[in-house]
Amino acid sequence: MIVLVLNCGSSSIKYQVIDMCEKEKVLAKGIVERIGITDGILTHKPEGKERYEMVRDIPDHTVGIDLILKALVDKKHGVIKSLADIKAVGHRVAHGGEFFTESSFITEKVKIEIEKCIELAPLHNPANLKGILSMEGLLPGIPQVAVFDTSFHQTMPQHVFMYGIPYQYYETFKIRKYGFHGTSHKYVAKKACKLADLDFNKVNIITCHLGNGASIAAIKNGKSVDTSMGFTPVDGLIMGTRCGSIDPGVLLYIAERENLNFKGISDLINKKSGVAGISGLSSDMRDLETAANEGHERAKLALDMYNYRVTQFIGSYAASMGGVDLIIFTGGIGENDFCLREKVCEPLAFMGVDFDKKANNGVRAKDVMLTKPNSKVKVMAITTNEELVIASDTASIVSRMNKK
Repeated sequence: MIVLVLNCGSSSIKYQVIDMCEKEKVLAKGIVERIGITDGILTHKPEGKERYEMVRDIPDHTVGIDLILKALVDKKHGVIKSLADIKAVGHRVAHGGEFFTESSFITEKVKIEIEKCIELAPLHNPANLKGILSMEGLLPGIPQVAVFDTSFHQTMPQHVFMYGIPYQYYETFKIRKYGFHGTSHKYVAKKACKLADLDFNKVNIITCHLGNGASIAAIKNGKSVDTSMGFTPVDGLIMGTRCGSIDPGVLLYIAERENLNFKGISDLINKKSGVAGISGLSSDMRDLETAANEGHERAKLALDMYNYRVTQFIGSYAASMGGVDLIIFTGGIGENDFCLREKVCEPLAFMGVDFDKKANNGVRAKDVMLTKPNSKVKVMAITTNEELVIASDTASIVSRMNKK
């Protein structure tokens, strides 16, 4: 089954075409950028062929997806004979609220529930829904599946996901911890267990998805029991430009002193904070490590704060689960930054992490064991593939629907 995977943002569309019958082969991938802005860009990378780029105005998501479909069947840089070869479309959807506990075949009811979650994810769910509606117009009748960033974390117990505010706000507005990056956390945990010969349903795992956006999850016996992101993706770890967990009184104080409105505070915690705000240099860890090595004190401070927070969450989750068997690093930073992995894991020796510096040094974007053979707690770097998770869920759900 050939599956088209779409990840629609407010002004972009990332995509992959995956043949699930041929060893999960990626036939093509690419991105549409600057939707709704002049000089939109389609960058198309077909497997085994030259990269193709087109610049033109792309007024909306329907036009963007139409360009993707035309590129896929183009005689020169296409990868399929006709659009009929695409048997299903899988969509990444940011927020599924409490309604969606797993990936879902898209029906009218599902679209209504996704729309209801717009108030929980106003920056992401509208674009995700636009992608679904656009596909309905471009390829009528094609099966579509929604895969939610939040669904894996819906197994968290109530005492974990509730906040210490009046209960009425949960009843009225559904304010609670939801968590994100669920597809990645689940995928790397299962993949690592397979490589390490562990039973996913019988071990305690801590997954560290570290990228420009970052989160950590505690997975006990195959179920997410806690995660660092909360009601929004700004909570938890310090990130590229997000502040992470902070005393809310700080925001009240700054708002009063700087005369900031709600948008001003939102920009502060989402776009001006994190390692970029601390360092005053960059949100890219590579830039900060270069600067720190050259003696830049605030770059070093930003790295120290980032590493400390990751170690802190690992330790707290190990305690809450009664121990940990496996710690996983993934995401753009987790897979590539071997200096960070070493700094984070050094303080964990007390709980049985016998870190192998030689195995870790220089390793980028590979699946590898990072602890010595007799280490009580295993640590691994695992490459994530959220698009493959979406394609896999889509193929499985559509196959079940076809059998009914």
